[in-house]
Amino acid sequence: MGRIFHQIGMWINEQQMRAGTMKPKSKAFKTLFPKGTTLKRISSGFHFIEGPVWCREEKCVLFSDIPENKIYKLTPDGRRTIFREPSGNSNGLTRDRQGCLIACEHGHRRVTRTDKDGSIIVIADLFEGKRLNSPNDVVVKSDGAVYFTDPPYGISPDKQEQPKQGVYRITPDGKEIALVVDDFEMPNGLAFSPDEKHLYIDDSSACHIRIFDVEHDGSLTNGRIFKDMNINKPGLPDGMKVDAAGHVFCTGPGGIWVIDPAGNHLGTIITPEIAANCAWGGEDWKSLYITATTSIYVIRVNIPGIEVP
Repeated sequence: MGRIFHQIGMWINEQQMRAGTMKPKSKAFKTLFPKGTTLKRISSGFHFIEGPVWCREEKCVLFSDIPENKIYKLTPDGRRTIFREPSGNSNGLTRDRQGCLIACEHGHRRVTRTDKDGSIIVIADLFEGKRLNSPNDVVVKSDGAVYFTDPPYGISPDKQEQPKQGVYRITPDGKEIALVVDDFEMPNGLAFSPDEKHLYIDDSSACHIRIFDVEHDGSLTNGRIFKDMNINKPGLPDGMKVDAAGHVFCTGPGGIWVIDPAGNHLGTIITPEIAANCAWGGEDWKSLYITATTSIYVIRVNIPGIEVP
């Protein structure tokens, strides 16, 4: 996150003239969006926002403002209210099979579940008796297992207890936590392929996305580079989502990269601020909500995203 803040000034100057435009690298890119679609800003004035997730039953998007220590609730017409304060400086958000909010609280160094009655349950804060670093982003598999990344962005080096910047899995019953990948520099965003046979995880420091095979027991094997995103533009691989056809939408240098399942960079959605994360939403799951520094944006797509419970 430190590198992202460092790049904000140069990014804004470069992007203001091209904000909301598309940069195709292939003919396939244009087929992913309705003709004439544009990127729309629906709310602004935040400090640094992250972790959007759509709530179907309430027709709203929840997202974190990390420095403000809040989770906001935003309806598509731009009305916003505070969903939770303090939030533990929450970062990535998602929902479990019961529709409860799962939050990476990088200030409290834990992962929590907010139940329907508002009670907050800690589902992970220790591994092998030591505190987690700073849980960053999270995804829930259809069987209920929770996977999250744990870089040390939210703590000073002298506070780090875990020797690795790990990726962890919490079993569906919530009773066990396992370190499933331990060789990342700065693990960040993560998302399953539509069939859940693969898990994409990006590394903000190495500036690439890796792909892993998901085994029957939930472990991850055969990690390899899916896409190198190291180009000379402001922005880093951070949050990502996958659509129903397997296209990866990942924040990165220049905006939101769209990558096909074979690893080809089809094009980029240029954002006027550094994009940190994105989420599918809307009644048809064809709205892509993007959290970008101080504002939240939305753009329509042709292929629905993978639904969140």
